[in-house]
Amino acid sequence: MPPPPRLTCHFPAKMTDAGYRQLRAFAAQSGLTEDEALSFVFENLSGLLDDATLMHRLAGFKNRLSQAD
Repeated sequence: MPPPPRLTCHFPAKMTDAGYRQLRAFAAQSGLTEDEALSFVFENLSGLLDDATLMHRLAGFKNRLSQAD
């Protein structure tokens, strides 16, 4: 049985309010802490994404970020 994962890396991150609300909701629904939920999402990112829509959504998000500046 593999050892349990350790949350050892810390980094400062900015999040949109909508993104943070989604993270909190996902953490609550899954029974994880926000740190654990974020680690899960990044560790499983390739399985959670639909490649066909990723680039479209990324372009839209980048556009929104540039408008906020």
